[in-house]
Amino acid sequence: MSLHWWQGPCQPLDHVARAKAEARQQQLTKPAGSLGRLEALAIQLAALQGSERPRLDRLWIAIFAGDHGVVAEGVSAYPQAVTGQMLSNFVHGGAAISVLAGELDAALEVIDLGTAVPLETLPGVRHLQVGAGTRNLAREPAMTNAQALICLQAGCDSLLRARAVGCELFIGGEMGIGNTTAAAALACWLLDCPPAELAGPGTGLDAAGVAHKVRVIEAALALHRPQLGAPLQALVHLGGFEIAALVGAYLAAAQQGVAVLVDGFICSVAALLAVRLNPGCRDWLLFAHRGAEPGHARVLQALDAEPLLELGLRLGEGSGAALAVPLLRLACTLHGQMATFAEAAVAERPA
Repeated sequence: MSLHWWQGPCQPLDHVARAKAEARQQQLTKPAGSLGRLEALAIQLAALQGSERPRLDRLWIAIFAGDHGVVAEGVSAYPQAVTGQMLSNFVHGGAAISVLAGELDAALEVIDLGTAVPLETLPGVRHLQVGAGTRNLAREPAMTNAQALICLQAGCDSLLRARAVGCELFIGGEMGIGNTTAAAALACWLLDCPPAELAGPGTGLDAAGVAHKVRVIEAALALHRPQLGAPLQALVHLGGFEIAALVGAYLAAAQQGVAVLVDGFICSVAALLAVRLNPGCRDWLLFAHRGAEPGHARVLQALDAEPLLELGLRLGEGSGAALAVPLLRLACTLHGQMATFAEAAVAERPA
């Protein structure tokens, strides 16, 4: 695989399958358009899967975890030890995404890209340890170029493992104390927006905490802006290990022809960065929900994304995407199993 593998072409959509799915929707026993977005979702999935009747039986959820040096600036309500503790919680079934994965019969992969607090090997976790978390983006680049490339590849590798077992829908999740600060900083640069418009409470900061977070991001952008000539350099200077892995997974999914369901604010920022690196990947991204972080709506708008749910979520972990899966599955089931007018001997609307 080339050093800049993510610049390779993305898979084209299957327009023949799309046309067949559109035709089938017109034949089902219902008024045309009466199932609203569910019809469009089924047609979109048909084009992504190359099948007139798409299915979402095989799901792959990958949780990428990494710590953030910017926590030293006091931008989080939780200590960094929580990142490692949650890795154990993921594989022992106690986290929200663990419960949801079980209910959805989804494969759940947990990838440790680097925690600040050293961990013992956890069965069920892939320990890559790219570093002891990123460095403090308010003072220096968050990571080296080499670390960014390793994390991009880690995301790609997860997607390739998913594809090897026939994954029909890929969900990326994240865990990392401090990662809303990194994501907000990246979003500010990508959208050319002031931090006050995009930074939010994350894990539960009060108004004073959010104001401090804004000042930290402002200082970081002022420090790094002269070096931010391209999206990849923004990732190096302002990002996180888990954000880079999400970017790599999304780009690889588009290149391999696997549909992606994007989770919340942090995952959406990673999706925006992926689209800036390779615009062709946008076709392969579906968006699960609009979360409570104030910057999420702006990022979704920049992606021209219409999310499926709006539930005030801000948990992360891929949980919002997992919650949207039943809706997508039902869209496919209705599309595939409803009778046509001819099959049911029901009169169609006169032409």
